[in-house]
Amino acid sequence: MEYRGYDSAGVAVLDGAGALNVERKAGRLANLEAQLDTVGRDGFGGTAGMGHTRWATHGAPVDRNSHPHRDTSQRVAVVHNGIIENFAALRAELEADGVEMASDTDTETAAHLIARAYTTGDTAGDFAASVAAVCRRLEGAFTLVVTHADHSDTIVAARRSSPLVVGVGEGETFVASDVAAFIEHTREAVELGQDQLVVITRDGYEVTDFHGDAAQAKPFTVDWDLSAAEKGGHEYFMLKEIAEQPRAVADTLRGRLSELGEITLDEVRLTDQDLRDVDKVFIVACGTAYHAGMVAKYAIEHWTRIPCEVELASEFRYRDPVLDRSTLVVAISQSGETMDTLMALRHAKEQKARVLAICNTNGSTIPRESDAVFYTHAGPEVAVASTKAFLTQLVACYLVGLHLAQVRGVMYADEVAAVVSQLQEMPSKVDAVLSTMEPVRALARTLAGARSVLFIGRHVGYPVALEGALKLKELAYMHAEGFAAGELKHGPIALIDEGTPVVCVVPSARGRAVLHDKIVSNIQEVRARGARTIVIAEEGDDSVARYADHLVYVPHTPTLLTPLVSTVPLQVLACEIAAARGHDVDQPRNLAKSVTVE
Repeated sequence: MEYRGYDSAGVAVLDGAGALNVERKAGRLANLEAQLDTVGRDGFGGTAGMGHTRWATHGAPVDRNSHPHRDTSQRVAVVHNGIIENFAALRAELEADGVEMASDTDTETAAHLIARAYTTGDTAGDFAASVAAVCRRLEGAFTLVVTHADHSDTIVAARRSSPLVVGVGEGETFVASDVAAFIEHTREAVELGQDQLVVITRDGYEVTDFHGDAAQAKPFTVDWDLSAAEKGGHEYFMLKEIAEQPRAVADTLRGRLSELGEITLDEVRLTDQDLRDVDKVFIVACGTAYHAGMVAKYAIEHWTRIPCEVELASEFRYRDPVLDRSTLVVAISQSGETMDTLMALRHAKEQKARVLAICNTNGSTIPRESDAVFYTHAGPEVAVASTKAFLTQLVACYLVGLHLAQVRGVMYADEVAAVVSQLQEMPSKVDAVLSTMEPVRALARTLAGARSVLFIGRHVGYPVALEGALKLKELAYMHAEGFAAGELKHGPIALIDEGTPVVCVVPSARGRAVLHDKIVSNIQEVRARGARTIVIAEEGDDSVARYADHLVYVPHTPTLLTPLVSTVPLQVLACEIAAARGHDVDQPRNLAKSVTVE
């Protein structure tokens, strides 16, 4: 689970004799392993325990803020994902009762509150009821996992707006925030709903709501195994995931066109009439998913003639957007747990808008709370910087646009099938790009010392430029900016100095000739000011060769679909520059894979 957070880690193990052993250490998981070797792993025998990797929200990433956190008596241990929004008031209440806090975290308040509930009042002596009572008081998004020294064969876990899944094995039971934590042991899993609590023992599990009433959970079988999360011979997970993109795109397309020529979604709780009533589309997303949404805007408006806006999910609900039952909000999230996107989704639902989710994680919160779902089939993505999830999000966006156009009668089945046929050619085209990346890797090593890299594009090339710049910022920790090429003359061209690398995403001369001619003019403008031009262009486009210091060809592709091929060289470029600068490609500093806080 280290990819979800890696600034500290800890474990708590119940030894079966009334002792609760805890070790925790700031830094990467290897630091905790070394600590366990120092204290002796023999002291950590037991049949129930829990571990946690942290991404700091409250308190610096130091030992005392690492999870698990314990109460004053050292009988209760808690690990926690998310944020307890009312922790300041709860902490003040505990301190007024004489409790001395040992950390700066919001998590520790839960440990003390559970310990108090277990020793006083109606829940005294009832472990699960004590946890439930505390959960009812907590505000925010959280997953709690709790152990108690008096219950050496039991773990209690609870969730609200944060992922939690149960793994059911033979004589063993697991809870985790992701099935990757236990897939080595079992493929049988149970998805917990909102505001649910689970008590697990080696013999099984029991699910209730926060009031102790029996609740239904959804069993499912995991259809991938641990080998899917291994590096597959590549130096980094990111390189492996870049190489997996042809298959991921093919998997996302598989089975999407019915025998009647209709696009199919995964879960639909909307009627065709609901979609015909849509008069405006909002796309909400963060980071890389936001760039996928920007590409989707071009496709959706072109195919459906419905106005489409793309919003950063973190800003969406704060500007009071105009939404009603005729508005379709498309929420894009790889994890399905991105908190900013989830909050935007909930705001849209409050305004009676319809919500369609594009997500890579089955059973996660965003799909569950949406009216329709399109699951990408990228498989597990371990590297923090997204690659194959981005390409599959693009494919999903295209298919959603086609589905809308078809339902609304704007495109006929044969027209939709023609575009799907073009999409089905994309895996081989992405594979062709990957086979020509060695010169890009060599180029990247020469750019490792650059102070800044700029990216320019037009039309769908503009979001590709933004995505290329984001990848370089995430991985190489260097200044990188993406611009709409036509904006250069309105200010950014002042950044161009002798030797400044400028990556230019050039559209097909055959598809949109006017766009092609305009960006060639922009390339000439930056070259005249000393820029070092790196041009991504279509095979056979000889007209740009004279203006390129470095030329990277990609296969001919219809204009709207070109991001599927033009993004790949930028992924490889960022990965290789980061490696050349000596950085951790898979786990860049200050970032976490699943951003479950606002």
